Amino acid sequence: MEKTPHLPGKFIWFEHVSNDIAKARAFYEQLFGWHVESMPMGNQTYRMLMNGDGGVGGLCAAEPGAANHWISYLSVDDVDTSHRAALAAGAKETLPPTDFPPVGRGSGLTDPTGAAFCLWTSANGDVPDGDVPPGGFVWNELSTPDAKTALAFYERAFGYTHDTMDMGEQGQYHLLKSANGQSRAGLYQPQQPMPSMWLPYVHVADCDTSAAKAQSLGARQMLFPPMDVPNVGRIAALIDPLGAAIAMIKPVPM
Repeated sequence: MEKTPHLPGKFIWFEHVSNDIAKARAFYEQLFGWHVESMPMGNQTYRMLMNGDGGVGGLCAAEPGAANHWISYLSVDDVDTSHRAALAAGAKETLPPTDFPPVGRGSGLTDPTGAAFCLWTSANGDVPDGDVPPGGFVWNELSTPDAKTALAFYERAFGYTHDTMDMGEQGQYHLLKSANGQSRAGLYQPQQPMPSMWLPYVHVADCDTSAAKAQSLGARQMLFPPMDVPNVGRIAALIDPLGAAIAMIKPVPM
């Protein structure tokens, strides 16, 4: 099978890390219509989240005592080179560059403001940019208590540039852009104290319906209820039954 190109700077994979995989699976299969397929990975089995016939993420067991969370994977051309660059720019290592045959090579990091993420170079390249159907991940957003430090880190380590939008009372919103000018992620400093974290967004057909369904399925709380963002779409975010944060969006038609 012919390989597709890598898209450095794109967040291309998302894993739910928890101490109750069965509970996480039940919640997300009902909420987003995903299903799980088991895939051999070395001498282990990987639980892949499928949206239709395409993989969008995975379910993984958390280390004892670790908080349940979603972790985002950033595409890079070379994991080892980018990992070293991130450490030089102030990141801390959580997992050294490691092969995960047959699918790729990855590593784990925490940025200088405390947000965890991973690097990934897929053995078969990345899913091309384009329309993402409902159930797919369409955006990733960093909430950080120090936007200045975070911007400097991601630009130095991964070559991003950024555009800044004035959000009025909500402050400034920064768009991280890859070398080709493609917007890849958002970055902002919230008005209220929050932990530094990456928040993935899933495309939904109806934000209000999906938010209500999440609550009926046992979501712990809404981080923010459905709200319109001009020229972007209708969004909401929640804490799932395991304590992990996830967001959803019905994008404005392009």
